[in-house]
Amino acid sequence: MDLLARREHSRRELGRKLRRRYDADEVEEALATLAEEELQSDVRFAAVFARERMLRGIGPQRIQRELLERGVSGSAADAALRALQEEEGVNWPRIARAALEKKFGDGELPEAHAERARRLRFLQYRGFSEEHIAGADC
Repeated sequence: MDLLARREHSRRELGRKLRRRYDADEVEEALATLAEEELQSDVRFAAVFARERMLRGIGPQRIQRELLERGVSGSAADAALRALQEEEGVNWPRIARAALEKKFGDGELPEAHAERARRLRFLQYRGFSEEHIAGADC
């Protein structure tokens, strides 16, 4: 409970942290109880995680990958990203442009091929698709 009081955790993350101190059987029993009582939920974790990462200028492809790395199912990760899109009206191209402006000072891609490629790689690393980058008018 102490770990969940600080922030949401995926089942895998929580299990990994608890196994450092407790027996594997006790951990599985505790995780099952927490999930049953809805104190731990991968769906809720995915929603919170996706929103926090989006606010930091991370794109949907990277958010999806990070959720999968943390043990969240593909359907829960998709649902979290879909909820951001539908409920909050997230504009991924606008977020890509803001990330570019924050990093490089301006949202425009320069004419120099090397610098242009560098900025495009930055956005791709951040998890933005070519569609998002093109929509950002970069």
